[in-house]
Amino acid sequence: MEDTMAEHGIILRGGMVIDGTNRQRFAADVAIDDNRIAAVGDLSGDTAETVIDATGRIVCPGFIDVHTHDDRMLRDAGDMTPKVSQGVTTVVAGNCGISLAPFVARERPTEPLDLVGGQEDYRYPTFAGFVDDLTRQAPASNAALLVGHGTLRVATMDDTQRPATADEIATMKEKVAEAMASGACGLSTGLEYPPARKSETEEVIALAEVAAKAGGVYATHMRSYYTEARSSYDEAARIGREAGLPVVISHFHCHTNDHPEICVEALGWYEKSLAEGQEIAADAYPYEASSTSILPDFVEKRTKVLVTWSKPHPEVNGRYLHDIATEWGIDDLVAAERLAPGGAIYFGRDEENVKRLMTHPNIIIGSDGIPMNRHPHPRLWGTFPRVLGHYARALGLMEMEDAIHRMTAASADRFGLTGRGRIEAGAAADIVVFDPATIIDKADFMEPEQPAAGIDHVFVNGTEVWNTNGHTGASPGRVVGQRTG
Repeated sequence: MEDTMAEHGIILRGGMVIDGTNRQRFAADVAIDDNRIAAVGDLSGDTAETVIDATGRIVCPGFIDVHTHDDRMLRDAGDMTPKVSQGVTTVVAGNCGISLAPFVARERPTEPLDLVGGQEDYRYPTFAGFVDDLTRQAPASNAALLVGHGTLRVATMDDTQRPATADEIATMKEKVAEAMASGACGLSTGLEYPPARKSETEEVIALAEVAAKAGGVYATHMRSYYTEARSSYDEAARIGREAGLPVVISHFHCHTNDHPEICVEALGWYEKSLAEGQEIAADAYPYEASSTSILPDFVEKRTKVLVTWSKPHPEVNGRYLHDIATEWGIDDLVAAERLAPGGAIYFGRDEENVKRLMTHPNIIIGSDGIPMNRHPHPRLWGTFPRVLGHYARALGLMEMEDAIHRMTAASADRFGLTGRGRIEAGAAADIVVFDPATIIDKADFMEPEQPAAGIDHVFVNGTEVWNTNGHTGASPGRVVGQRTG
């Protein structure tokens, strides 16, 4: 009888596998050779250089954070601790129309580009230059990169407070083509933000068509998430249809307690598009508050605002805007103007709507964390364990299999990350081993920089980057996407 025993680099033995496809968990060993999963099943006869006891643990694909602003962290703080400590093995950067490339800044970047970096960070005349930096200085996690529409406008136009001319659109199309050829996975927009507010839908369609030809995706921070959300959603769907590419609605949050019905209506529009066969998805995060620049328009719509950073007044980081305004003896809006440029956490979401989003079978998970914030939103460190530990286990709103599917395979499929997001032979060995009884976020609004509990092991491309002792110091990440694998 032929001997079928094999020797592997690593075997994760005795765990329960949740493979990312939404099938029920099953008992199996998982073998890793180099950067790939070599085998899944009963490997009791196989040996390995390293054997990890996964008894009582879940073994699942590494989580894919589909909505991040990690561009600078990938390059300059490549340990990616806020992400790998919660089981994230791939991040999608360049969201909301903000990417570090292609743009060479001659002065401090305008809002919201300053959420990602300062003048010294925007130093790339081509997208390839940024990709080359990430290739030379590999981060601990993988990176899928979007090229940002806001960045393109600022790099191309002398004044973004108007529609782009035909010549400017032609220049931006060339930049999108270069980005896609260099490894970008799609185009993002931030149509609610100043650099893109005056852009016409036809301009975005023209750029999205270029991304579509290269197999890209269109991810959009829409023009409005308030009472104008319907027209904004219709615009996003139209861009996808006419340009011929999949759409991802960014941070699908229906963001106001004053009109909680907007979320129900928005989900109805979303489901209608799905039923009509449009390739469309939406990402969301499991918190009742958002975070972005300090903008008077945003302050007016919220009752509670926490300052995360302020360039002119760094001493107020981590304090509530109303308390600062009261101390200064001025109105909240005036205080916000004095604190800019800066960032803030905006409270104003209805928890029932958060639950609707977290349990919707077609919502994928993205943190929208902002690493540059001095006092970040806890979503930067806690999004994925919060979904699993709070919404799935504690509240029992969904099975872990469903949640993990929408953190892994569904996300990989939407962003064209071939060979990732699944536990199967031949797939990239991006793997998380966690304790289903204890996994939970520890980061909160007052102490946001805390690793999650219950994460035992995290592997990126077959190399362990995180375990119960902390970061291993390894940086095996790579740029991934349609062009880069």
